[in-house]
Amino acid sequence: MFKKILIANRGEIACRIARTARRLEISTVAVYSEADAQALHVRAMDEALLIGAAPPQDSYLDIAKIVQAAEESGADAVHPGYGFLSENPALPDALAAAGVTFIGPPAAAIKVMGDKLEAKRLALQVGVNTIPGHGEALVDEEDAVAAARTLGYPVMLKAAAGGGGKGMRVAHDDGDLRAGFRFAVTEAKSSFADDRVFIEKLVERPRHIEVQVLADHHGSVLHLGERECTIQRRHQKVIEESPAPGLDDVTRAAMAEQAVALARAVDYRSAGTVEFVVDQDDTFYFLEMNTRLQVEHPTTEFVTGIDLVEQMIRIAAGERLGFTQQDLVSTGWAIEARIYAEDPTRGFLPSCGRLIRYLPPSESSGVRIDSGVKEGAEIGIHYDPLIAKLICHGSSREESRQRLRRALDAYYIRGVSQNVAFLAAVAAHPKFASGDLTTGFIEEEYPDGFKPSDTDSGDLSLLAALTGALHYRAARRRGEVTCIALIAGREYPMTAVGLASGMAGCKISLPAKDYEISGDWRPGQPLFNARVDGVETCVQIDRVGDTWRLTHAGIEATVQVLTPRVAELNRLMPVRAPPDHSRFILSPMPGLLIRIAVEEGMEVVVGDEVAVIEAMKMENQIVAVSDGTVRTIHAAPGDLLEVDQPIVEFA
Repeated sequence: MFKKILIANRGEIACRIARTARRLEISTVAVYSEADAQALHVRAMDEALLIGAAPPQDSYLDIAKIVQAAEESGADAVHPGYGFLSENPALPDALAAAGVTFIGPPAAAIKVMGDKLEAKRLALQVGVNTIPGHGEALVDEEDAVAAARTLGYPVMLKAAAGGGGKGMRVAHDDGDLRAGFRFAVTEAKSSFADDRVFIEKLVERPRHIEVQVLADHHGSVLHLGERECTIQRRHQKVIEESPAPGLDDVTRAAMAEQAVALARAVDYRSAGTVEFVVDQDDTFYFLEMNTRLQVEHPTTEFVTGIDLVEQMIRIAAGERLGFTQQDLVSTGWAIEARIYAEDPTRGFLPSCGRLIRYLPPSESSGVRIDSGVKEGAEIGIHYDPLIAKLICHGSSREESRQRLRRALDAYYIRGVSQNVAFLAAVAAHPKFASGDLTTGFIEEEYPDGFKPSDTDSGDLSLLAALTGALHYRAARRRGEVTCIALIAGREYPMTAVGLASGMAGCKISLPAKDYEISGDWRPGQPLFNARVDGVETCVQIDRVGDTWRLTHAGIEATVQVLTPRVAELNRLMPVRAPPDHSRFILSPMPGLLIRIAVEEGMEVVVGDEVAVIEAMKMENQIVAVSDGTVRTIHAAPGDLLEVDQPIVEFA
């Protein structure tokens, strides 16, 4: 067994790998960029080496620096985690030349599976179902159009060296395809240093299901069941679970058999994942093989009891798998939610800033948190915006889902925009609860974007009652308190009366319903762990002056608690109109402005490209939302933009 492992990554996955290494009594070495000098993963390991500047190409993507760090530290092996160099075959080759073991599959397997065209050819050879498509890299736009017309629209453009949604574009006609081709090529080149793009028939309303495999150096190739990864935005996963809901046993067995066959065909050794898309008729097609640990691996670990990082380490050290396919039994259900620094109300655009408050829920036998940050950490523009992963396990899918909902309600993050309320809304959604899933779930259920204040009056009644209870506790008054909660222009008159148990609880009476609310809360605490009519409930609290802001079950509500007289006067107050930004195109996110596509005096129409902003390794096209004439350009390529910074002003 290895004595020392260098972890060539950062954030939550570096911390997670170090956790297993400590349990195996293996020393760990961290590498870090200048931007990560105070990062949690640096402190989580026995040693740490600075390897370069903040941009990934100067640090985490520099193979020579990783190899040098391994040699300097005396590490026996290197674990790449996921992302960065994890699927670059040049890394295991360089490590082998230096006499250091790579904790992952052979370079040859990474190379074949990393080339989506080669992977598809191999899959066809061994009888794995594949999506109809054009089998070669596209030469130019016209080649793409000809291939698409042969296949029939809609089609999907994909980067040959791609993954993570980068270099992917859906096209429904020739115009879509030409525009999408340019973006796919540019994004593929910037993300993978490989601008080859190919085309496949689009599988409409698909599910995304993947099979976890493990293979050692002694001929054993096993599968550890499947994971459902269908809830996605911008082709990137948001919520994953294991097993997949509603998948019949025949399809499940066939997918597992094909995954194992493909792993054998490529002489795979280590942990890997074979991904499939499943259409409306439950026909499945090979999508790609990820030759690394997956972000969502904890769901498989929960239901199988197998530590996948440990198995990767043991396999790399030459050990045999200590179990057979018959030994593997799946128990219960696990669901993972990815906590991202992003703004769901702005199309899930990434967010940057400092974590002013970071209070994750308590971990337990059914709640696990894989995080790479702490309070005060900086979320920058150079790396993936993943803050943490929340994984919940239960004896059934419903128990796991309810545990996830409660944990999300207790996940308190302030300082950056984040998607906790959105995840809570998805977890509470009837379609998600029923397992009725497609990769278009988010676009279909939130066509106008996510608005955490959207809710019905019943939900607002609960938040009004909770605010009344908080107001009663904050005022520390006994007897009856009469007040009016004002939420989204609606008034909720109520009375609050202390329960017999004293200040720990009160009865809130609204016109439509009474609530008994108790809980040990003191002014200034960000969470109210309450019992509402006997049911455990957690609500997040932010207070500014006489205004309360409550977050619960995916709903965010700003509530004012008014006396009847103040409420009467408030009805007479004029409503202030919001500022008019209709003449401006504002930056929807922090990022690097890489292109301005218009000039002053130019006429533009709806849909015309105005600018392109790069953030979190993704290019984001900004288009005109109305016709007009460009009056002033307020930014230039190369500028680092802030949220809502003006880019273009129209006459």
